[in-house]
Amino acid sequence: MIHIENISKLFTKDFIENPLIETFDAGKINVSSGRLVVCDPLITSDMPVFSTLFPIGEFQILVHKERESNCIAYVELVFSNSKITKWELAVSDGQTVKDLEGEEIYGYPVESGMGCFMDYETQQGLNHLEKKLFDRKGEDFMGIYEEFFHEHFYQQDGAINQFAILKPDEEKEGTIFAFETGYGEGFYASYIGFDQNEKPVKLVSELIEII
Repeated sequence: MIHIENISKLFTKDFIENPLIETFDAGKINVSSGRLVVCDPLITSDMPVFSTLFPIGEFQILVHKERESNCIAYVELVFSNSKITKWELAVSDGQTVKDLEGEEIYGYPVESGMGCFMDYETQQGLNHLEKKLFDRKGEDFMGIYEEFFHEHFYQQDGAINQFAILKPDEEKEGTIFAFETGYGEGFYASYIGFDQNEKPVKLVSELIEII
């Protein structure tokens, strides 16, 4: 897969060596169960978790923008500084890479222009928050984006944030890393870098392929 080869060239090292990309430290996300979901949180709140079990704790998120457009090209979640020995397409149970043909990928659809990384337990917290808000507001409920996500992306002075860390349940540690997806709507894949002991080192979501 050409995509895997490009991901390997860009992300196997601790830093990206590509003049077309600008990197930003976006903070840390809390992973509470090790079962991760990457999805559009507005349309795929029931997106299945990846079959890989990830480390538990707080881990750094890096955002990589395409310099020319200032759009987010890649989102990278770093679990350790171990040496990466191989990359694989991130899949959920029932998905088999050998069933793919050509440049076909498994991934997640985006219709809202926003994607996110979150733990399964946080996903359940987000679903619970949406139901709670709907039950409380009834006909006045405007949708989970307007009720929860909007304030984190639009500042009072009119400026727009391209990414944010959100907490759907104040009583739990889980957080969501939400971000603008590339040029907007699309179907996006994620990739996992493993060390020699088959432990995940990085999780990368590709939104714009930069070669």
